[in-house]
Amino acid sequence: MTTPDLALYHAPMTRSIRPRWALEEMGLPYRMEMVSFDRGNVGGEEYRAINPLQKVPALTDGGAVILESVAIVEYLGNRYGPSPLIVRPEEDDYPRYLEWLHYGEGSMSMSVNLLLAHTMLLPEKHRNPQLAQWAKAEVGKHLAHIAGRGLDGREHMAAGRFTAADISVTYMLYLLKLMGQLEDAPEAVKAYWTRLTAMDSWKTASGR
Repeated sequence: MTTPDLALYHAPMTRSIRPRWALEEMGLPYRMEMVSFDRGNVGGEEYRAINPLQKVPALTDGGAVILESVAIVEYLGNRYGPSPLIVRPEEDDYPRYLEWLHYGEGSMSMSVNLLLAHTMLLPEKHRNPQLAQWAKAEVGKHLAHIAGRGLDGREHMAAGRFTAADISVTYMLYLLKLMGQLEDAPEAVKAYWTRLTAMDSWKTASGR
């Protein structure tokens, strides 16, 4: 196996929690480079050279630079596996795994991000209550979808174990928790959140 030379560019509460969670779960050695979260100039010029968009996270592995939190998790599992985090194509639950791996960012993130922006992030004069109300209703649909099609009596999203799909979805639940928007979630979702956030690897990843 290739010896990793990994550095994770991290800021608290951001999507860098996802790859940090995977790194901790896989027991991989890594350096954590803290990114200063100054609005309009995240990380300064030094970080812009790594990620021109100045979004967090980024991962370097020697001379390689990987952006996008879910892509980083996939990279780690595939490059430094085998790992239980990755469901392989020959496994029965591979289609389900792919669906939920990409669900967190592909389907769920827009309504969560809008709700976050128009209830917490934007200056109050720029918040749109109607848009926030729409986003909240959409979030409710997503939570019901997770409880139904996603969990449906399962403890994890796919393959009967903790996988990268759980890492993808749980970060969205984390943002909702920060907003106080999990209180009315279906009981199955709240139980899922409680189970996964009891993991030591989550506690490390979500800590500062």
